[in-house]
Amino acid sequence: MPLTKLVFRPGINRETTAYANEGGWWDGNLIRFRAAKPESIGGWTRWTSSPTLGTGRTIMPWTALDGTNYAALGTNLKYYVVLGSVLYDITPIRETTTAGAVTFAATNASATITVTDTSHGAVLNDFVTFSGAASLGGNITGTVLNAEHQITRVINANSYEIVVSVSANASDVGTGGASTVGAYQINTGLDTTVYGTGWGAGSWSRGTWSSSASTAGSASQLRTWSQDLFGEDLVFCAHDGGIYYWDVSSGLSARAVALEDLPGANLAPTIARQVIVSERDRHIIAFGCDPESNPGVQDPLTIRFSDQENPGEWETTALTTAGELRIGSGSGIVCAVQTKQQVIVFTDISVHAMQYIGEPYTFGIQEVSSSVSIMGPNCAVSVGDTVFWMGRNEFYMYNGSVTQIPCDVKEYVFSGMNMNQGYKVYAGHNSSFSEVWWFYPSSNSFENDSYVIYNYEQRVWYYGTMPRTAWCDRGTLGLPVAVSPDGYVYYQESGLNDGSVNPPVALTPYIESSVIDLGEGDQFMFASRVIPDLTFRNSTADAPSVTLTLKARNFPGDAYSADYANAVTKTASVPVEQFTDQVFIRLRGRSMSLRVESSDTGVAWRLGDPRLDLRPDGRR
Repeated sequence: MPLTKLVFRPGINRETTAYANEGGWWDGNLIRFRAAKPESIGGWTRWTSSPTLGTGRTIMPWTALDGTNYAALGTNLKYYVVLGSVLYDITPIRETTTAGAVTFAATNASATITVTDTSHGAVLNDFVTFSGAASLGGNITGTVLNAEHQITRVINANSYEIVVSVSANASDVGTGGASTVGAYQINTGLDTTVYGTGWGAGSWSRGTWSSSASTAGSASQLRTWSQDLFGEDLVFCAHDGGIYYWDVSSGLSARAVALEDLPGANLAPTIARQVIVSERDRHIIAFGCDPESNPGVQDPLTIRFSDQENPGEWETTALTTAGELRIGSGSGIVCAVQTKQQVIVFTDISVHAMQYIGEPYTFGIQEVSSSVSIMGPNCAVSVGDTVFWMGRNEFYMYNGSVTQIPCDVKEYVFSGMNMNQGYKVYAGHNSSFSEVWWFYPSSNSFENDSYVIYNYEQRVWYYGTMPRTAWCDRGTLGLPVAVSPDGYVYYQESGLNDGSVNPPVALTPYIESSVIDLGEGDQFMFASRVIPDLTFRNSTADAPSVTLTLKARNFPGDAYSADYANAVTKTASVPVEQFTDQVFIRLRGRSMSLRVESSDTGVAWRLGDPRLDLRPDGRR
């Protein structure tokens, strides 16, 4: 009988059954499709030399005017600039006390220090740096106190606890002297989403007694960030927090400052959900911010923009191009995404297009769609003039109009997602392969551990597992970069292995087809030979190989390993090396599926069209 060529449709399809999806792919991990054929993805190597404090939620590389490559990286605890492989802390200071406002109290044999500072405004896990403190009289010297500390417990509005590097002794009875100064960094955020209100809904001691921890259904406590460039300088914003500015020329030892504290600043917003810089006209735009007429009181539907080329001037006058808009639908702005021509603004129920129209109004905005959803503030990404995003149960795109994207793995993704942590979903573009990635937490996880990919060139979907909390496409660094929950930043598509450990370990990419049968599945077939069709191009292993497995079963509801009377072996696995021309097997069943996988370091593979020697057979 002639050889049967196995030609499968590109992409993975989980919207039907494995039997109904005959001729397609059913499952996979760490693979992609190129020219309609599956291949293993690239590996990753560690970029940063030390882990971040907190979970990274954003990353953005850029190049300064002198050619230096930087990256901005925000976590729930800190905000960093990366240079080389080193993290530099530029987290803004929210308050610096007067000398003597801070006092200390130690307990013998304990490393816990009680700090008293009236109306300190700190929450659990905040950071404070002391200077000018004197010894408490024993082990707790000025050197021990005059350092950065993380707050381990908030006792009340006037006192909290820190843990120092040594334990006190009986001589530590002082208070630190009258010259102690405390510099408090901006309040930290949570690394998870908490729903509900009242006592017990948030982290212990993050608010005053019996205060509301959150609005039911609100995810505002999760610390996310947005950032953009004003020239070579960095503008960034904590979601539902302040807007900050970091001047590259001030150096890596300088911290960012609040926008309203810039020299000459006038009526700058003090709280916002997101900030971007309009590329065409150089306005800073704040979304979900406090209105000009009511400073300090956030309106989640208000949009304000600065004077052109002036990050500090926000007053609306005839002499400036600053201004304000307000969206009329939805309960709040979720995020905004800049395309080549417009800024696309999302509320919880609608999509709006914001565009520069010139003086006197500067910007105009119009609704382009309603009754749509969006998962969170980082789940949308632009590709040219097209925006892709994940909704609550759908995927969407905007390219002049909003449309749902047909998705062959929709039920698999959304039924397997921890929807309560949906604000953590992060969208990224991998332009080298025409892919949009969404990283999301699986149903049994509180952190991003899975991904789904839409290949917009081939219009196919595939998925897998990879722990990433933020992503940025190739750009000034030449490769995509991504942040992992382990605190490190990785170059993606770098090498062929998992570089999160040393030495690197192998990736384990695989793909498995739906079933193949003869006729309408009413005939038994016998497979006696496989003609592999693979390429190991770009592999670094001396003898790259994959394992090709054929699995057989008799009925759609059977397990592949089921044993029937007179049945022969139900699976056949064979190693396929670079120069394997054919493999002889013995496998019988009504239907069969194909699985290709590798588990060695330095292996890259691409599957072509393998052939099977199949013939009708009786059940003997």
